[in-house]
Amino acid sequence: MPKTASTSTGTELIAGAVVRHESPRAARLLDKAFALAFKGLVYVQIWEDPVADMEALQIGPDSRIITIASGGCNALSYLTADPAAITVVDLNTAHIALNNLKHTAIRRLTDYADLRRFIAEADHPENLATYSNRLAPHLDEATRRYWEGRDLVGRRRIRAFTRGVYKHGLLGNFIGIAHKLAKLYKLDPAEILGADTMEDQRRVFDERFAPIFERRLVRWLTGHPASLFGLGIPPAQYDALAGEQRMADVLRARLEKLACHFPVNDNYFAWQAFGRGYGKGEEAPLPPYLQAANLPQVRERLDRIDLRHANFTHVLAASDAASFDRYILLDAQDWMTDAQLTELWGQITRTARPGSRALFRTAAEPSLLPGRVPEAILERWDYREAESQTATLADRSSIYGGVHLYILKD
Repeated sequence: MPKTASTSTGTELIAGAVVRHESPRAARLLDKAFALAFKGLVYVQIWEDPVADMEALQIGPDSRIITIASGGCNALSYLTADPAAITVVDLNTAHIALNNLKHTAIRRLTDYADLRRFIAEADHPENLATYSNRLAPHLDEATRRYWEGRDLVGRRRIRAFTRGVYKHGLLGNFIGIAHKLAKLYKLDPAEILGADTMEDQRRVFDERFAPIFERRLVRWLTGHPASLFGLGIPPAQYDALAGEQRMADVLRARLEKLACHFPVNDNYFAWQAFGRGYGKGEEAPLPPYLQAANLPQVRERLDRIDLRHANFTHVLAASDAASFDRYILLDAQDWMTDAQLTELWGQITRTARPGSRALFRTAAEPSLLPGRVPEAILERWDYREAESQTATLADRSSIYGGVHLYILKD
């Protein structure tokens, strides 16, 4: 069973990472509201493209990875690149429970149809019996307690896997609200998934989706930081994402990339955004770890994952020097103060082997490290601008302004 390397509660860990105590009172209150929203299940699926990650990270048999868990998809997908070990950490107890459940399902549901029904489709009534009879006996107590506990309306959480689990969580609920808002303007977001070509995708977006962002209600709603809590965007990241633009314009540009820059028949992020789940056809796109051809390798290598309920920086601080060589930070740095960034990169640099690669995303386009992390630390790292731009363009999730790659100098 996974290690749980923290005695702090999930709420305490999240508040410690998010709340800017030096900020004005109004900003602190917004931060605390986000921390409260973030303590439950946020991401059922991670929203960073593991294929783009693996290309930039050049994972190999000697790679020792540390990453943030989120929905767990990317750590599992990295196993297809055959790394030596992956340390997976998260502040959120619900994410830890989700990761544990996915790992157990991969171990125990050896028939691909059963696994696909439980994790990929995740909306069949028989999934409840699958959980009770085949998965629950192999889960740790904390994970069972979470899934057999009740949600805010009194339903057992595991029943989400009988109704479409990807419609749940903070992000799933946000997408659901966005779909309802679209239907007010007589738009079914799933229209884009029926496009036969990228030209058709562009036409549908320009004619049907783009005009909605000019609506007064949409501009008003997206003008408030709390409106994007459902995307997992805290107030500090909202400011970075908006920059000098109206948020509605920023969101339109990000959605345009998702809808138009990649074929929808090869982009499972588009299916999640516009269809609220993975496609059910045999050719429907899925994350690497859920693809039938990859599952034997993923199952065989699953014990290489060490899952921890902990703060990323604290795990590094407790690790030996030169103990990792691949660091994936998702967009967590957008939440951080300069002091937190300095502590984090001090520990990354201390624990990094020669040639280590660090990858992260930002809401805004530029890297946020220059001017915020001391030059004595940053000068140890080479920012790969061209490779970062390539990774940004390749990221099919399309919601971030930049993907950034740093490599430790010899």
